[in-house]
Amino acid sequence: MQDARTDADSPQLETKKAHPNPPKLIRSLTLTHAVLYGLGVTIGAGIYVLVGAAAGRSGMHAPVAFLAAAIVMGITAASFAELGTRMPVAASEAAYVQAAFQRKWLSGAAGLLVVAAATISGATISVGSAGYLGVFIPLPESWIIAAVVLAMGAIACLSAAQSISFAGLMTVVEIGGLLLIVAAGLLGDGPLISRLPELWPAIGDLSAWGGIARTTLLAVFAFIGFEHLVNISEEMKNPRHTLPRALFITLGVTALLYALVVWIAVIAVPPVELARSSAPLALVFQRLTGLPLHVLSAIAIVATVNGIIVHMIMIGRVLYGLANQDNLPTFLAKVDSKSGTPVIATLFGVAAILILALGVPLTGLAEWTSRFTLGIFAFVNLALIRIKVAESMPPSDVFLVPIWVPVVGLVTSTSFVLIDFTYTAS
Repeated sequence: MQDARTDADSPQLETKKAHPNPPKLIRSLTLTHAVLYGLGVTIGAGIYVLVGAAAGRSGMHAPVAFLAAAIVMGITAASFAELGTRMPVAASEAAYVQAAFQRKWLSGAAGLLVVAAATISGATISVGSAGYLGVFIPLPESWIIAAVVLAMGAIACLSAAQSISFAGLMTVVEIGGLLLIVAAGLLGDGPLISRLPELWPAIGDLSAWGGIARTTLLAVFAFIGFEHLVNISEEMKNPRHTLPRALFITLGVTALLYALVVWIAVIAVPPVELARSSAPLALVFQRLTGLPLHVLSAIAIVATVNGIIVHMIMIGRVLYGLANQDNLPTFLAKVDSKSGTPVIATLFGVAAILILALGVPLTGLAEWTSRFTLGIFAFVNLALIRIKVAESMPPSDVFLVPIWVPVVGLVTSTSFVLIDFTYTAS
């Protein structure tokens, strides 16, 4: 059998045929840039916004749902690591599907699904940021959302190194906020250890396990972000070494922080009360330290705003890549000569986030982001299975995983979608 990705099938070469002098993204990102980007899009998007909703659904069992989501994400992260080192290009998911199935309409659909998920995610975080900003600014929520989205859109149009460095500084601040909560929880006199038996429900408690299953779908949203790293791989200095490391560092740090923070949160504040709060982690911090809500709310603002920026950056790169692969109009592939950024494509993402953030409730947005993302994961794992089965000899210069990894990734991704629709219909 022939290698599933011959030179003729290369997304990069297809682009060159269609555009003899295609716009170029600049390879300027290091491992530090990549990890800060991954942590920024992942951590800021989840804990600061959805910990209350998760506690409301599963109570003291909420940390189990986050651990289950981390396992699912870890399996698929390995698939992304292999495909990302095989094809380090923008609009990566579309390129993977094209290499596996040779169907342009299918690869275009996969790329647009990525854009839809990122747009919904960015809108969700925008709504969440308004909740924290409202602590300081007595303005209508819609005004706050619009101001934040437009300001972050301007930053996303800067060069990749500039916008991601800016986001990286905010990532350091947002992680610092989570570490403050962890420190306050560990150094306080709360019953963190003695109440550990409450974490795991009884085997026969089907109601509790059903709640965990549904909360896991919501918790998937809290881990969304690591996969966006593949879409900036075309701007990494050495993607074949940088990308796998960035993926696993991002996921590992995120899982550790989430496990600690969620458990401390449900111990410090009753889950029912936590679910009612518009700024849940600020409430947790207040209960642990006695300090006013404003302290952690300020950090949460940085975290959520950071999540908006990194989603806008990614959406711009995916639209650029899809246009460069002839799946979208070519004007979206235009790169600004000064910043090296696909400004037009980025502005389309900014507009879509703004429209969606002003019109749809937070929880509904988060759940649809998870559904779209799980669909993308299924596509990606299936593409890797097909590529690995079709090739006679795997390449020697990429990150390789056993074939059972994408198989398990495909099964878990589709299973969570089925669980979600089962509970939604009931």
